Amino acid sequence: MLLYALKRLVYMLPVALGVSLVCFMLVHITPGDPLTAVIPVDASAEVQAEMRAIYGFDKPLPVQYAIWLGKVMLGDLGTSIATGRAVLGEVMRAVGNTLMLAAVATMIGFFFGCLFGFVAGYFRNSPIDRIASLLSVLGVSVPHYWLGMVMVIIFSVQLNWLPATGAGPGGSTDWTWDWVHIRHLILPAITMSVIPMGVIARTVRALVAEILSQEFVHALAAKGLMDRGIFRHVVKNTAPTALAVMGLQLGYLLGGSILIETVFSWPGTGFLLNLAIFQRDLPLLQGTILVLAMFFVMLNLLVDVLQTALDPRIQRG
Repeated sequence: MLLYALKRLVYMLPVALGVSLVCFMLVHITPGDPLTAVIPVDASAEVQAEMRAIYGFDKPLPVQYAIWLGKVMLGDLGTSIATGRAVLGEVMRAVGNTLMLAAVATMIGFFFGCLFGFVAGYFRNSPIDRIASLLSVLGVSVPHYWLGMVMVIIFSVQLNWLPATGAGPGGSTDWTWDWVHIRHLILPAITMSVIPMGVIARTVRALVAEILSQEFVHALAAKGLMDRGIFRHVVKNTAPTALAVMGLQLGYLLGGSILIETVFSWPGTGFLLNLAIFQRDLPLLQGTILVLAMFFVMLNLLVDVLQTALDPRIQRG
């Protein structure tokens, strides 16, 4: 098992290098000048050249990439053009908020997705199956930013039960595990959980229906094994795939939360990306994309290892 994990870690290195190259190139091929946020419109050519030299934009792209990659490996993601603060500190604060939100949303989606999936799979082609399948389809189909606005209108504006924006009272970004702050987490977490709930429910429903139709299940029932024992075998055979889907959904939520975080003004990476795009803050944009991409790569590695631990049959030579 340890050898397999080390092999996967070695295989991850070229992927991480490719991700860093893509992150570097994506922000350089976008139109416009990234220094427009700090260089006045009427600045002289000498001032513009000096600012380009300070930020390293006067060098060829391969040299810029080598210098940038070397700094990244040392933990230096540069300095924000808009705020002048270190990008790493800005990104890590936002990553912590997004990771917490995505983890809570994924747990909610995983629990209800597995619940709906198992119920639909066990009672397939019944009214219960149709209702559970309808809920899962709606979860995948409904735009989450629209659902977020509806949730704000109902639970914040009309009922005044939950706060609509921010991570704390008065728009505070300092998180504390108390009810005052948890209230700010409920609406965005539920909104984000709808899509993974639908995906996991559809996946689990198909897996349970397939497993229940296999011969070994009929053999276990013929031998007199109780429904509880059969259910345990179904769960064991469903768990690796469900875990993989959950890991992918967590990765998607980490990188695709920009609309939800913008709707709820949640101070995470999505909100930070939106801010960096509008401010043309190239170092902040690069650093945020790179950190999110590395999280996704590491998450895939972790899910792969956990899958193998749950079911050694899927271990790849």
